[in-house]
Parts: sequence; structure tokens; C-alpha cells
Amino acid sequence: MGKVQIFEGVSAQWPVALRWQNLVLRPLKRRDGAEWDSVRAANAQWLQPWDATHPPVWGEADRLPTFGHMVRAMNRDARAGHSFPWVLCVQQPGQHHARVAGQVVAAPVQWGSVRSTALGYWVDHRLAGRNIVPTAVALAIDYLFDRVGLHRVEINIVPQNIASHRVVEKLGMRYEGLRKNYLHINGMWTDHDSFAISTEEWPLGGLVAQLQADFPLKQ
Repeated sequence: MGKVQIFEGVSAQWPVALRWQNLVLRPLKRRDGAEWDSVRAANAQWLQPWDATHPPVWGEADRLPTFGHMVRAMNRDARAGHSFPWVLCVQQPGQHHARVAGQVVAAPVQWGSVRSTALGYWVDHRLAGRNIVPTAVALAIDYLFDRVGLHRVEINIVPQNIASHRVVEKLGMRYEGLRKNYLHINGMWTDHDSFAISTEEWPLGGLVAQLQADFPLKQ
């Protein structure tokens, strides 16, 4: 595990894996390709309304990267301190290892006098309703505040995404307002509700501990 040198003596570890009970956040690996493709295919309709897309650029072909290229790009950005791109894995009863079930990605990471990032996430629809995403997001935020030294984390949500609004509600994140045409989602520029938490609002003992007291992880 190597240190990623950022700014002004700040450093973070990458690759880094985080665990809470049967949840694991870790770097995506090339050997995850088959599981990744299977989960994404099973969730194509579930995720399409909320998936980020790239706006068309004149004269540029719309080519999706291969899985190997995506893994290399994620790890390159993480080592440079630009992001923390975790794959979310869940170990269910009877399974020998935690299997790919989603993502939690912090990007872009801003340093200097800002020290902030935005979190995005998704989970397999077959695991929805078990407090997996709120727990995984809380685990990531605790790490970003406690170990990385960020000051602020924001989450931006399409207003119609009720399930994602429940995530920030459970975490007690502060509503900052509506951002018009903020991100390119499902082929169009889309409004987003913006929520945030700063270290001043971060609960004593961390978000995971606070969350589990009210919304425990369901096996």
C-alpha cells in the first residue's frame, strides 16, 4: 500500500479497503470483470434513470472504455489523489467471499483551501432496503474526514430519486438547495438536490456508529 502525496504534506492511502460487518469497500480489480458485468446487466433498468452520462461532443465518437481501461483509469486517478473509487461488496450468508454489489465513489477530490468532494453510489436492486448504501456511504465519509483530512462531503441527487433521498435523510445531511441542470444524467442535463456534511457537523464517534443506532445494517 503506497501513500498518495497530495498538497502541503497531506497524504492518503491507495489502495485502501474499508470494512463494516459484511460490507467491504475496496478498489475495483480486473478480476472483478465477470461479477461487475453480471451485476450491471441485472440492474440496467434500475440504474438507467440515475446513471451519469457524457454529453455529446461534436466530432467525437461515443465509445465506452473497456473494463480493463476503466479499472486502470480509476486507480490512476486515485493514486493521484483525485478520487476514491471503491467497489461495494457484500458477503451474504453461505458465501465464501464478499461479492460485487455496487459502488461508492468520491470524486473529484479538491484540496488546498477547499478540501471537499462529492459522493456518488449505486447498489444492486436485489439488496435494496437493507441499509447497505447508507452504511457504505457513512463508512466512506468517516474515512474521508478522519483519515484523509477532508472538510466537506456533498451528495447530489435527482429530485425524483426517492431511494437516494432516504440515504441522505438517514445520514442527517444538510439540504443546500437545488442546482439547475447540474449533471448530465440518462442523456440530459438534469436538476439536482444538493446535500452536504462538514466536519463541524460530523457526529462524535462517526457516522457509522450514529447510523447503526437508528438504522442497523440488515443481513
